[in-house]
Amino acid sequence: MQLSIDLTGREVLVTGSDQAARQAVRRYQAAGAVVSRLSSPQGGPFDGLPERPFLVAAVDDGQPGWKNFLDRCRAAGIPVAAEPAAGAPGQVTLVGGGPGTSELLTVAATKALRDADVVFYDRLAPYQELPSLTSAKLVDVGKKPGHHKVSQGDIEKLMVESAVAGNNVVRLKGGDPYVFGRGGEEVAACVAAGVKVRVISGVTSAISVPAAAGIPVTHREVSHMFTVVSGHAPLTAKEHEHLAGLGGTIVVLMGIGTLHQLAAGLSRAGMRPDMPMAVVERGYRPGQRTTIADLGTIASAAAGCSNPAVLVIGEVVRVAEANRGHAGAAADLDRLAASLLGS
Repeated sequence: MQLSIDLTGREVLVTGSDQAARQAVRRYQAAGAVVSRLSSPQGGPFDGLPERPFLVAAVDDGQPGWKNFLDRCRAAGIPVAAEPAAGAPGQVTLVGGGPGTSELLTVAATKALRDADVVFYDRLAPYQELPSLTSAKLVDVGKKPGHHKVSQGDIEKLMVESAVAGNNVVRLKGGDPYVFGRGGEEVAACVAAGVKVRVISGVTSAISVPAAAGIPVTHREVSHMFTVVSGHAPLTAKEHEHLAGLGGTIVVLMGIGTLHQLAAGLSRAGMRPDMPMAVVERGYRPGQRTTIADLGTIASAAAGCSNPAVLVIGEVVRVAEANRGHAGAAADLDRLAASLLGS
């Protein structure tokens, strides 16, 4: 059960050791509460508190003796809220943020963000919603095509330095850290520096963004496999030949800049010109748009498209179009029935 309450100006007592309670203190301060602290159950008598608190936030720090104090608070009619202990200091967690909406964050991702002291985030992660997910310090290290605000090497250096300084660091990335996310490089940098590191997988845009447009990457009797390709750099002739001969579905991430080369290369490699293609822009974000054409016309049809975008090549695009057609027909029948009933 989750409850929301306005704590602006309310006295909140946060119990627990300084290390365990540090993030709970920030969370309640961010909610507008006036926070006081009790770091030990032997730290003072109940009557010695600064004021009768509106709420006691009890952090599970493992110390014995808190039960008696909290029982006295409850007996006095003061609500007690259980709070998790802060994440361990001096570590890095790589978190997959999914395609850009907090609705597709995993439970593990939201817990890691809640427990973070510092979050280094990308522009493809759900960064606009971070203030509601964490009280950590937020650092934008996002990269745009052709412009890297912070280089990859500097990102790794910042992560390691922050962890060594005693912070619980989250590196929030779009999609999944290990799908064209350079997560392996960031893990290696932490390991080389002797910093504890873990990875929380995310929902990759290779599957979720086509799904947002109604396109299944596999479909029985249509496609039993899919291949994920990075669109950041043009493919070689051999790679085009390999993709054209594989069959199934081809998904290209961030492929607008190389779309012309891709279409031309697949055509030269023997892919038929009427192979259906889709460009899904800004999946799960305001302004999401899908452009559908075929291999022979996609370059001109997608002339106004821009990244972030996912390209989908294969017969599954027709499946999505057929499903949309059936859905549209059903909606038309519903509207007709409603009008007849109302007449």
